[in-house]
Amino acid sequence: MTLTDKIVKNIIIRLIKSQDYRIEIVNLINAEFLQFAIDFFKKIVSAKLNSEDITIDWYKKTFMDVNLSTDDIAINAGLNKKTISNMYGSATRSIVIEAANEHFDSLYKSIQSLVEMEKEIELTLTIKLKNVSVDLNVSESLIVINTLAVKRSQLRGGLWSTAGKSVEKYLMLTLCKLYNVDDKYYDASHFVKDRGKKVDREIDFYLLNNGNEYLCEVKLMGKGNPESADAIIARDSNIFVADTLSQQNKNQCDKLGVSWVALRDKDGFRRFELALKRFKVPYVKYDGNLSNDLPKILNNLF
Repeated sequence: MTLTDKIVKNIIIRLIKSQDYRIEIVNLINAEFLQFAIDFFKKIVSAKLNSEDITIDWYKKTFMDVNLSTDDIAINAGLNKKTISNMYGSATRSIVIEAANEHFDSLYKSIQSLVEMEKEIELTLTIKLKNVSVDLNVSESLIVINTLAVKRSQLRGGLWSTAGKSVEKYLMLTLCKLYNVDDKYYDASHFVKDRGKKVDREIDFYLLNNGNEYLCEVKLMGKGNPESADAIIARDSNIFVADTLSQQNKNQCDKLGVSWVALRDKDGFRRFELALKRFKVPYVKYDGNLSNDLPKILNNLF
């Protein structure tokens, strides 16, 4: 799952302009989820119309077919592969299929028990596609609703995680371009596991000068997140760039001798100049117009 270039650009623009970037990811989650829901409903209409026996077996036969991808099988059963991996210690195809079938059977039994206890509740989900209409009974409707809920949860977790990883490199490159830092003074090629370091973690971005490397850590985190100190301590960072930092986070960085940039502060991106000055990286003071300059920089980067 990847973010589109347009979304990455929009996130970076909002970050550097001290605006909340999260709406971009929320909009993407909504778009992805709504498209999934529409496609899922279309498949339901087709599957139920083609079913000889109108029982819950039509759903299991179609939406948990072993020929589907393991992601689809898991989601359609009301699980996701990460949960299966945590439960079974693996997410191989055979394990996913076994876990999905067990969970679906258990889910259906729970729904049946609920329906028996709540007999006064009537629920019919009607899906119309052009001139074709199908009705789902209460049990079928609850299974579909559960599947949609699991899918949205999967999208939410995946896209929030992907956002940070997709934006980090280009955010640092954009900051360097704003201050006209020559590319010989930074290195953005270390997005791999570096086993030469004390800890085996992904390296984000380096500023360079006179043979020295200054590690830049990027975290698009919320205010007061304790992960901040952990990250900069574990990776021996020199510069810490974040969306939001609490005063405690800032104090931690100061105590550790780490230059910090809190982008949500008013004109927060300008603290990057202090880091450049501290580590004697040549730059040109920025006095331009962000609305004009950011689109040009990002179009060149992408």
